[in-house]
Amino acid sequence: MATDATEPKQVTYARVNELVLNMLKPPKGGWYCLFAMCFCAFLWGFGSFVKQLLMGMHVAGINQPISWGVYITNFVFWVGIAHSGTLISAVLYLFRARFRMPIYRLAEAMTVFAVLTAGLFPLIHVGRPWFAYWLLPYPNERALWPNFRSPLLWDVFAVSTYLTVSTTFFIVGLIPDIAVARDKAKSFFRKTLYSITSLGWTGNHKQWKHYMSAYLFFAGLATPLVVSVHSVVSWDFAMGNVPGWHATIFPPYFVAGAIFSGVAMVLTLIIPLRKVFGLEELVTPFHFEGMVKLILLTSGIVTYAYSTEFYIAWFSNNQFEKYQFWFRPFGEFKAAFWGMFFCNCLAPQTLWFKRLRSNITYLFIMSIIINIGMWLERFNIIFTSLSREFIPAMWGSYNFSWVEAGITVGAFGWFGMYMLLFIKFFPSVAICEIKELLPPPMRNKEAAH
Repeated sequence: MATDATEPKQVTYARVNELVLNMLKPPKGGWYCLFAMCFCAFLWGFGSFVKQLLMGMHVAGINQPISWGVYITNFVFWVGIAHSGTLISAVLYLFRARFRMPIYRLAEAMTVFAVLTAGLFPLIHVGRPWFAYWLLPYPNERALWPNFRSPLLWDVFAVSTYLTVSTTFFIVGLIPDIAVARDKAKSFFRKTLYSITSLGWTGNHKQWKHYMSAYLFFAGLATPLVVSVHSVVSWDFAMGNVPGWHATIFPPYFVAGAIFSGVAMVLTLIIPLRKVFGLEELVTPFHFEGMVKLILLTSGIVTYAYSTEFYIAWFSNNQFEKYQFWFRPFGEFKAAFWGMFFCNCLAPQTLWFKRLRSNITYLFIMSIIINIGMWLERFNIIFTSLSREFIPAMWGSYNFSWVEAGITVGAFGWFGMYMLLFIKFFPSVAICEIKELLPPPMRNKEAAH
């Protein structure tokens, strides 16, 4: 193998097993502290939700004309976060991108848990979650869905399909690695857990043949979801005749933004994991370089989309559109707009400098900045457009409440608990695919010993 510094370091099969399975050892104090923090955040969110149930939706800042508010902002944000898992695991698998190997498992887990988090917010937003079954498009004898052309119905199909395919893809990819953990497990609980979830995997030729065929099939099946799911979410806005929403650029703009935020979230998760568990031999600067290229590409697309929105508003000579795009940078919510512009457009451009993108600490900080910027992007799309529609008499502002803040923090706690449990009980780095990168001489040398 070439000795270029950008290439992954060579490790043996035994070393790969050791590094990944060390992550599954009984948790220590740091893990319990993190889990306790996430659990407390979740309890805060759950308590805020109970307060909203008991007192009504007026405890949230939702009002007229801003009837969507923070909850739908969070919904779109978490659906976007979920996107990178499918991109990294399915699309880059089809293109045989080597930098995805040690990262994609964590991205797949992030996808499943982010979709589960996103699915909470439509239930919270309806105010009466015991009627949430009305969202499901079951037979329409009760006329609960008088308009099957509603984008809200499309959301039900898109998100449920995405969750089903992503979860299946995730579980199929885990099977060989769970079998490795099963063979090394010592405690009765883990031995039983891995024996059940490995589905009888022995690693014979017939199983590998079916596994590779199934994995390729699911990768091809999941690839269109990268484009379709967030396009459907964007149509929730684009189908409305609201200034700032009614634009054909929304589907590609939303897809690029989703990949942008999702890749940043993967970096936010993998960098601390790499440091805590000593995975420097498996997750190298070579892999971060590939992730940074995706960030630079999608940041450029997002910046172009922002510019195009302003140009279209000016070129159309529509007074409502022109005022909307004047209001965003200079109106009541201007701090959110300029924060979004800095986090998504200006700050990522520093990654063109090799010294900065090679600094792991800087990458971690940048990933958090991008996630903040992408939340602010959804905030700008929803809040500014709804607060300044067509009739000035209907204009209004928005008052944030501690209930919304608590539920938002609780969502991050909910997501964090799932991630921490997964990291501690299942291999969060793909053992089998990393071994595929080992060159033949090293395989033969290890076999000789």
